[in-house]
Amino acid sequence: MSYTRGRIVHDADSHVMETLDWIAPFTEPEFKSKIPSLGEGFGRLESIIEAAKQRKSDPVADAKAAENPIAGVKGWGAYGAFDPDERKKVLDKLGFVSQLVFPTAGLLPMRLTSDEEIRYAASRAYNRSIAAFCETDPRLVAVAYVPLDNVELALRGAREALDQGCGAVMFSNGAPGGRSPGHPDLDPFWQLLCERDVPFLLHIGQGTMIQPPEFHNNGRPRAPDLHGGGENLRFCDYPMLWFAPQIFLTAMVYDGVFMRFPKLRGGVIESAAGWVPEFLRALDIGFRSFSRTDPYLQSLDMLPSEYIRRAVKFTPFPNEDVGRIIRDGGADLFMFSSDYPHPEGTTDPLGRFERSLDGLDEDALDKFFRRNYEAMVGASALRAS
Repeated sequence: MSYTRGRIVHDADSHVMETLDWIAPFTEPEFKSKIPSLGEGFGRLESIIEAAKQRKSDPVADAKAAENPIAGVKGWGAYGAFDPDERKKVLDKLGFVSQLVFPTAGLLPMRLTSDEEIRYAASRAYNRSIAAFCETDPRLVAVAYVPLDNVELALRGAREALDQGCGAVMFSNGAPGGRSPGHPDLDPFWQLLCERDVPFLLHIGQGTMIQPPEFHNNGRPRAPDLHGGGENLRFCDYPMLWFAPQIFLTAMVYDGVFMRFPKLRGGVIESAAGWVPEFLRALDIGFRSFSRTDPYLQSLDMLPSEYIRRAVKFTPFPNEDVGRIIRDGGADLFMFSSDYPHPEGTTDPLGRFERSLDGLDEDALDKFFRRNYEAMVGASALRAS
């Protein structure tokens, strides 16, 4: 029996672990010499990647790695980390009906250049690469990445990615091009997502707020991060993971995007979820306090929290008390995710979530593991079912 033990489960967060030459074959010829390579920041991974490739030619090692992938090696050495044939076997073993696939290092070239044209070319190359990885199995739903700073280039990139089979579009949590995501200039982008019936996604990473560097000056050596290294989040960053999504979603409500585009839907992924019920209450408290004098609030046709409830879903971390969160915020907002093959997903995300969900009825459980995801992802999830 599979890891899901017969329950219908969709995975709202998984990753591909890009190899050093990941986007090169998908890069437009005129940009091949201009886009920074992944190797400029990830060369130390070559030995891990090579060992994972060699494992495939060793039947014993291959079978052992595939036996219990969720509890096995994580990162670039994980089974199915970058090999689509292995990822199909991982899904068979785990039993997930479909799985959103996000980048890990594939966006690095965009962060290594300030040239807008090169940045968008790198985005298009990455989207082609993730579409190719996912086209081998209908259960894999490719998540495209499109910077929103230049609306014309964003529309071009999103259309191309969706035409190639991507089932969702993500972008930075920050203010695109120095403006609100609710600026009318971006309306054609939101309209495109509605017409194509695909969600937008905010994910930890681009635009995430962390502790300001001045606070690192505390008279002590800096502690290692969660994985013992120096590049990832630390304790003081964790309580800020949801700041950027809150700011983004507040703007989407206040500037009327969710009102103008009632079919628009999205998700906030790997940014915790315990904050969501109080965020919804704060939105409505603010509305009642300021709508007496604010004409933009007066123009809204629903309470702010109602727009979020209609349009947005959230993924908790496995170590959160999700049962408490659901009892507080409602069963329609939250989704299961494994974060495979990232270590943050733990070696048993399903078991951790199930233990915290003890006492909830089957309807709430089915929403968490299946129906909320299907409502957000739409046709891509249903094709895989």
